[in-house]
Amino acid sequence: MEHEIAAKLVDVDKNFGLGNTFVKVLKKVNLEIHSGELTLLVGPSGCGKTTLLSVLAGILDTTDGEVNVFGTRVDKLSQAKKTSFRRKNIGFIFQQFNLLPTLTAADNVAIPLLISKVPYREALKKAKYYLEVVGLGDRVTFYPTQLSGGQQQRVAIARALVAEPKLIVCDEPTASLDGETGKIVMEMFRQTALKRDRAIVVVTHDNRIFEYGDRIAEMLDGRIVSIHENKNHK
Repeated sequence: MEHEIAAKLVDVDKNFGLGNTFVKVLKKVNLEIHSGELTLLVGPSGCGKTTLLSVLAGILDTTDGEVNVFGTRVDKLSQAKKTSFRRKNIGFIFQQFNLLPTLTAADNVAIPLLISKVPYREALKKAKYYLEVVGLGDRVTFYPTQLSGGQQQRVAIARALVAEPKLIVCDEPTASLDGETGKIVMEMFRQTALKRDRAIVVVTHDNRIFEYGDRIAEMLDGRIVSIHENKNHK
């Protein structure tokens, strides 16, 4: 069954610098991201993967080209509207987890809701629910330093899920984890985060997790050079 297109990049360029510092990081990138699928962006360091992820999420502006996410031309939005769009539609997961050390797991997960002015009691209740979803229901009052790397990444997954975004973008989410823990985290993406109306995009160097992608887009020198489909997940 065909999945709907969640996001589409058309002839996207991204340049940085001027004069002697000028560099063309993205070069006429064309890519479709489908709802209900986990898409991996792979390729060597410096090929433009993280820049592409940032353009897709509206964190970086394009130099040229179109970025369409759930029917919205993100590249045409003002910075304020981009911020609002991200808050409502996009969840983020990073390599370094980015948890606040002075907050409990539950409070860390609640942050996206609190930023959106959800009352604290309601935000905390929802945060605890998503910690249950990722298997950390018994760690809600723990601080990041009391959790293993894999557990911290699960907290980060719960934080990305708590506002129920339709697109989740992940930058090297398994790079700080050992192989077995990385696979557990990817299983969690597929089991708890991936839904028919939600898309997940993962930037990774980690070929140990390639099997978890529905679609693997390979980048080289700022371009998408190939796209492979994993029929095992169709």
